[in-house]
Amino acid sequence: MLEWQKLRSELIIVFSKHFVILQILGVVQMICTGHQTFIDYKKRREAGMEVLKKFNFKTLLNYAVFAIAMGYLEAAVVVYLRLLYYPEGFQFPLKIIPTDVAIVELGRELSTIVMLWFAARTFNGRFRERFIIFIFMFGVWDLFYYFWLKVLLNWPASWLEWDILFLIPAPWIGPWLAPALVSIGFIVVTILLWLQPEKFDGPAFSKKVWLVEIICALLILISFFWETANVVRGGLPEYYPWWLFFAAYALGFGTFLRAYLKS
Repeated sequence: MLEWQKLRSELIIVFSKHFVILQILGVVQMICTGHQTFIDYKKRREAGMEVLKKFNFKTLLNYAVFAIAMGYLEAAVVVYLRLLYYPEGFQFPLKIIPTDVAIVELGRELSTIVMLWFAARTFNGRFRERFIIFIFMFGVWDLFYYFWLKVLLNWPASWLEWDILFLIPAPWIGPWLAPALVSIGFIVVTILLWLQPEKFDGPAFSKKVWLVEIICALLILISFFWETANVVRGGLPEYYPWWLFFAAYALGFGTFLRAYLKS
């Protein structure tokens, strides 16, 4: 019995020593891991701040000039199309254009978006910074597209003039003022982030906010398709659901602004 008790005591001492050693090794590992995590976080943050320093007024101005020039190019093409198919001035119902011309027009519109996106990709940053640059250029391009049309054709004639806004995947129909308001929103969001670029890492870019913004964008798209079937059949656009547009617009912008101010 005494030998068994002695053996048990020795085993307890041995296991205790090993347990203490394992505990010490665990603590050392936690310290090393935590230190490495801190170093990685610090490196990522420093890299992020370097990117944010580049998100400045000069950068936005350069992209704005590119978008303004693209707006003129877009307006010039529309001037030629209207001279060919609407010499008396653009109006609904739409005129039937040759299929090959329609295909070229679809390609032109798609190419415009591709050009804007790849221009935004030249910004040395993450996806979120590049995306903001993209919507900024999109907003400037869209506003100056209508500005140049006003200069070249004295069109639109009124704030609520109907227009073919886009053609992919089907004609978007609505008053030109609606996409212009969306473009103004894009520019305002970009300016807010330019004033406080650290907000790029705040709640304004959370998954919840992104989800709300996507839903609001889809609702606005629905408003643009409201009269599509009627116009494609040769009819005149009659009703635009401003209630849906402003509800989605207010929710989208309000959600971003709330998250922006919270961060």
